[in-house]
Amino acid sequence: IYSMTIYPERQIQGRCKLHSNMDRGDGNVKYILIGDGVGSLFLIDENSGDIHATKRLDREERAIYTLHAKVVDKRTNETLEADTEFNIKIHDINDNEPKFSKDLYFASVPEMSDVGTSVIQVTATDADDQTYGNSAKLVYSILQGQPYFSVDSDNGTIRTALPNMDRETKENYQVVIQAKDMAGQMGGLSGTTTVSITLSDENDSPPRFANHTFRLSTLESAEVGAAIGRIKANDADVGRNAEMQYSIVDRDGQDMFTIISDQNTQEGVIRVKKQLDYERQRTYSFKVEVTNTYLDPRFMYSPNPPFKDDAMVRVTIEDVDEPPVFSRNPYIIEVHEDTAAGSFVGVVSARDPDADNNPVKYSIDRHTDLERLFNIDSVNGTITTLKGLDREMSKWHNISVVATEISNPRQTTRVPVFIRVLDVNDNAPEFAMYYETFVCENVQPGQLIQTISAVDTDDPLVGHKFVFSISSSNPNFTIVDNEDNTARILTRRAGFSRREMNTYLLPVVISDNDYPIQSSTSTLTVNVCACDSRGNMQSCNTEALLSAGLSTGALVAILLCVIILLMIVVLFAALRRQQRKKEPLIISKEDVRDNVVSYNDEGGGEEDTQAFDIGTLRNPEVMDANKLRRDIIPEMLFPFQRTSPIKDNADVREFIHGRLHENDSDPTAPPYDSLATYAYEGSGSLAESLSSLESGCMEGDQEYDYLSNWGPPFKKLADMYIGKDTQLIINVMPQ
Repeated sequence: IYSMTIYPERQIQGRCKLHSNMDRGDGNVKYILIGDGVGSLFLIDENSGDIHATKRLDREERAIYTLHAKVVDKRTNETLEADTEFNIKIHDINDNEPKFSKDLYFASVPEMSDVGTSVIQVTATDADDQTYGNSAKLVYSILQGQPYFSVDSDNGTIRTALPNMDRETKENYQVVIQAKDMAGQMGGLSGTTTVSITLSDENDSPPRFANHTFRLSTLESAEVGAAIGRIKANDADVGRNAEMQYSIVDRDGQDMFTIISDQNTQEGVIRVKKQLDYERQRTYSFKVEVTNTYLDPRFMYSPNPPFKDDAMVRVTIEDVDEPPVFSRNPYIIEVHEDTAAGSFVGVVSARDPDADNNPVKYSIDRHTDLERLFNIDSVNGTITTLKGLDREMSKWHNISVVATEISNPRQTTRVPVFIRVLDVNDNAPEFAMYYETFVCENVQPGQLIQTISAVDTDDPLVGHKFVFSISSSNPNFTIVDNEDNTARILTRRAGFSRREMNTYLLPVVISDNDYPIQSSTSTLTVNVCACDSRGNMQSCNTEALLSAGLSTGALVAILLCVIILLMIVVLFAALRRQQRKKEPLIISKEDVRDNVVSYNDEGGGEEDTQAFDIGTLRNPEVMDANKLRRDIIPEMLFPFQRTSPIKDNADVREFIHGRLHENDSDPTAPPYDSLATYAYEGSGSLAESLSSLESGCMEGDQEYDYLSNWGPPFKKLADMYIGKDTQLIINVMPQ
């Protein structure tokens, strides 16, 4: 069996029929249908073989269904014919409208493009059958966007339709495109989309000055490179096409000013090129031209005006109070070194550049002339010397001269003055170095023993030329001038002996050739030494004499004696250091008792003869004159003054009073151990004086309760005086 049936889509009516040659119309044949959609979309009449569709069919969902048919005997269920495959194809109708891939398209086209320039292509699709009829045949048309753009009806390409479309006039366009099937005939379905078209910028607009005259002003003190103002031109283009560059076209402006372009604001920044001077020129007028940085050759020769514009700039210079101006900067002055104090050195000159021309006074910055070698006249700027100059001490003196306006001392200017000290031949030549010269005992006459040279701190213009000479009567040596500022010392005789004379002093006279001629006498020391046969020195006078006069044993003995003496000196110094480290009587300065010395032993009174030696008091000759105090180090040592002895029958009281008077009147007498010294605290002290020497009352009349109010430093003293059980007597003796 073979059969193909075409069903129209979107319809339920319609059928196809299967028929077998084995069907004789007796009703014994049964038709069976197998395949996709059987039972849900397709049903078959098993008796007649008619196939029916149960639902609407959509070709866009599925266009072809493949089925299998079988014929069997109803009674025996035997297969009468083999399976037969057949296709059911759905017939297309125009039930789908065209659709664009996007609802909104974006496109751009350069401004001023030619007519017909392609912008973008938009296409739509139709789900209907492309091969059957005109259901999927699309035609494009423009619904919105005329007369600026057009669309190709066959392929949907959008093109420009007007010439010279200017972005600066209108930049954005909305174009609506329609796609219609059925070849655009009536009854066809359609779909639309929107295209947003932007005109991209082209450099078709020249820069233009809105104002062709600019007025600027600046102070004459404006520094070179300082910005004095900005000018601005407008360009309707954007981005790179709007970048501009400015230039000054007049010579008057080019000499004094420069202009640069600010890339951020596209402004022309005018800067100072040379120092301005109100007194020289007060106004400047010059022309500034502006052009695009990047030019498009297509528009350079268009009927539009040239792609540049110009404007006039007028700059007014404002006056300021300027500091004085020196006629030169710097000054270089030369002066001879033998110039006396008060001599003329040079003159500096400065003036006030302002129209008022105020007077100027001059001074030297003493930080640059610490030695005060120079002085300057404050009125006329004449520089003179205060001291004599020495080129050998300093060849150049660099000082700063300050010019100050008298009417406005804040306006000052300084200029460096370089003073070169010219050389005068005032120094004599001398040996270039210290020479260690020797002569061999076995030397022959005319033998070279030393080559000498000289130096001179002066600096003559023609260079140094030294002349060497010695006394012609010298029997031992002679000199030969080499004519190159050196000389040779030669022996005049042979047979030098160290035992006769081991050292010779040779005076050499050195003269220069400058004016006035300077000369000096330098002494060359020549030692006599022992040499070998080739003239090499072996030993000179000092070592040779020692080795000849002293044996090895004597030298060892001398060395041992020196070592022993050094050891004795070191031992003596150590003992002296140990004595100085002994503990003083008063251990600490922080003792709360200050200068009070406590003695626990009350003593035996007049009966006690063991506390001191009464014989020492009567016979001071036996006192150790060199015995000093051990608790202090005396600041200076005075010679001991021995007092005259007293008579044997003198009373001890008279003796003590006599010695007390002698020590009070002797400023060199050191204090005794039992002497306590109290420094005077001053009239403002609350404690006043603790001395009872000038007190008019007795000790018993004193009230000591106030000592407890003086704080911890006086607690010990308060306890001793306020307490009634213990009576303490303090004798204060003046030093």
